[in-house]
Amino acid sequence: MTGSWLTGAEIILGLVTAQRAAELVVSHRNTSRLIARGAVEIAPAHYPFMVAVHALWLIVLWIFGRDQPVYIPALIAYLALQVMRSWVLRTLGDRWTTRIIVLPGAALVSAGPYRFLAHPNYAVVVGEIATLPMVMGLPRVAVLFTVLNAIVLFIRIRAENRALKASRPLTARPAS
Repeated sequence: MTGSWLTGAEIILGLVTAQRAAELVVSHRNTSRLIARGAVEIAPAHYPFMVAVHALWLIVLWIFGRDQPVYIPALIAYLALQVMRSWVLRTLGDRWTTRIIVLPGAALVSAGPYRFLAHPNYAVVVGEIATLPMVMGLPRVAVLFTVLNAIVLFIRIRAENRALKASRPLTARPAS
C-alpha cells in the first residue's frame, strides 16, 4: 500500500519551486518600480532562454528527482547557497531583478557580497544549478544544466558588464 506522504525530495522541490515563484513576483515588482524611476532594460533578447533553462531545470528535477533519496551533504551545500542568496537579495534590495535593469546615474552596489565578487548572485545560481540535482543524486542533470546555464551567463554577464560600465556615474578621479 502506498501512502500519501511526500518524499524528502518532493518537499525540497516544493520549497524551491515556491521560492522561485515568489522571486519572480518580487522581481516583477522591482522591475516596474525601477522603470518608473527611469531605469531601462538591457539585452532582453536572452531573457526567454534564461527563463526556459531555469524552468526546464525545475521540471526535470520534478520528473527525475522527486522520488530519489536526499543526500545530506549536498543538501547542506545547497542550504549554504541559500544563505548567500539571502545576503545578495538583502544587499540589492529593490534593485534586485531577474532581468538586466540599469538605473542610469545610480552608483553600483558595492556593499555585502559585492565587496568580494562582481556578480555574487550569478555565483550562487551556478552553485544552485549544480548542487540541487546532486541533492537527489542526479549528476547528469547537474552537468547538463550547468552547461546550459553557462551559455546563458556568458551572454548575460557580458551584456550586464557593458551596460553597467556605460551607465556609471562620473566620479572624481585622482589627480595624475
